[in-house]
Amino acid sequence: MTLTLDLHPIFQSQRDVDQAVRSMMFRAAKSDVERVIIIPGKGSQKLKNRVLALLRQPHLKKLYKAVEPDPENLGRVIVRFR
Repeated sequence: MTLTLDLHPIFQSQRDVDQAVRSMMFRAAKSDVERVIIIPGKGSQKLKNRVLALLRQPHLKKLYKAVEPDPENLGRVIVRFR
């Protein structure tokens, strides 16, 4: 199963972005999810870099197995849980 989080509607609020990413990660860790696709968009990469920095925080890092850019779309980040 795959969950998707599109950050386009909330990209202007760093607080909302942080909360959405954290909520999705905890939700995915509690359920039987193989991966989460986070869509920060291509843009200037500021939002993508913020998401990657957030995912490197120790309390979130222990929830997932790997983070990788989507090879087909530079505006997406794939977080693998298994």
